[in-house]
Amino acid sequence: MAYFEWADDLVIDGGPIDQDHRLLVDLVNELHTATSQGCGHAVIASILQRTVDSTRAHLTREEELMARKGFPDLEKHKQGHRAFLESLQGLQQRLNEGSITVAAQLSMVLRDWLSLHIRRNDKELLKFERLRQREQQRQRRTAALSKETQT
Repeated sequence: MAYFEWADDLVIDGGPIDQDHRLLVDLVNELHTATSQGCGHAVIASILQRTVDSTRAHLTREEELMARKGFPDLEKHKQGHRAFLESLQGLQQRLNEGSITVAAQLSMVLRDWLSLHIRRNDKELLKFERLRQREQQRQRRTAALSKETQT
């Protein structure tokens, strides 16, 4: 059984955002498997670097999507992203200083951040998009009714 399982309540867009999230889930599971087999120290640097690289690319993609859609809480969302990247960079620094607990810390940080951030913060984009779609549908119906009464 995986350390962190993908679940339906993590789905945001059924596309690139979810693919990015799934990659991060795969990385945390890869790390957990390695540490469970006593190989965590041998793979942590590689997994941590891939996590940082994947996270940077994902956050850029997600923030650009939010900006395009006019997401109102973008700046607040970006602050959470920056804090997460800083925590990953802090783990890289501790690893470079010789810390032997980085693998376990990364595993927990990733699992907790992915679970909470996606389910709370990223879901706000989904809610915003659904509200926007409902408003557009309402406007179309109103316009159609108005057109009918004019004819």
